[in-house]
Amino acid sequence: MAHIVILGAGIGGMPAAYEMRAKLGKDHRVTVVSAVDYFQFVPSNPWVAVGWRQRDQVVLQVAPLLQRKGIDFIGKPVSAIDAEGNRLMFEDREPLQYDYLVITTGPKLSFDEVPGAGPSSSGGGGHTHSICTVDHALRFWAEYETFLKDPGPVVVGAMPGASCFGPAYEFAFILDTDLRRRKLRHKVPITFVTSEPYIGHLGLGGVGDSKSMLESELRSRDMKWVTNARTHKVEAGKMFTTQVDDLGQVFKEHELPFKLAMMLPAFKGVDPVAAVPKLCNPRGFVLIDDMQRSKAYKNIFSAGVCVAIPPVEVTPVPTGAPKTGYMIETMITAIVHN
Repeated sequence: MAHIVILGAGIGGMPAAYEMRAKLGKDHRVTVVSAVDYFQFVPSNPWVAVGWRQRDQVVLQVAPLLQRKGIDFIGKPVSAIDAEGNRLMFEDREPLQYDYLVITTGPKLSFDEVPGAGPSSSGGGGHTHSICTVDHALRFWAEYETFLKDPGPVVVGAMPGASCFGPAYEFAFILDTDLRRRKLRHKVPITFVTSEPYIGHLGLGGVGDSKSMLESELRSRDMKWVTNARTHKVEAGKMFTTQVDDLGQVFKEHELPFKLAMMLPAFKGVDPVAAVPKLCNPRGFVLIDDMQRSKAYKNIFSAGVCVAIPPVEVTPVPTGAPKTGYMIETMITAIVHN
């Protein structure tokens, strides 16, 4: 008999639980542990941010869904991982022993790397929004409703070190569409600010003709852009960005005014995972081998945004490689079979 514990109940953790349960005999135990008691469909968050979806349309309570399949669930944050002792530690309950651990926590949102960035309630009075969680998207929606009564400039984009650029473009186009429907677009200058070396880089060195396609889309929607943007500070209503050239030398300093801003942050590993000796790289991402297994602990596997994947190329402003939903699900299938 083995006890498999899956840490995280997102786009990686939930498929991992279902596939593990389907492959294993009933004498083996599967438990999902998550800091929250719900699953959120992250790709819908841009729609939530402009009121196209409600929270209950993109969120599911996971306990009854897992229990129906004979999977245990603990909806509490883990305080530490004792990798040598094969157990998870909690602040307010007994440790949980495991034989195998699958880490699918997703990332820690590293707003603190840019002073003044992030939603104000994420600690330290930030001035930008995020669509990385459903609660952050709802916070944007609350401010957006007020903004619509007295619109002004908007900044959308991604901070230095970000790796998930696609949702920034998607959100810019969604915002443009919503404002046009409301007949307010002419009152809202939109600037796309990104750490990518060019529009359509996407952390992947481009995908097909993504550069010209996305530049064309931005132009047709009357959006300006700043690439190679080393955003270094945000104040109320103003973003400070240094634009560099292909050699990393300063090209232009920008002070961008805004009434509303959504900037995707850089990612790091979540604290309990990052703190495990020899498990992660310096940013807290899990180091894995070709079998999705930890290089230091042979009974720990990991998939999704929390694993260490090097950038596809060196860029003048740091960028990371994105980890997409389909990619995550295939990593999970590999883990289950392994």
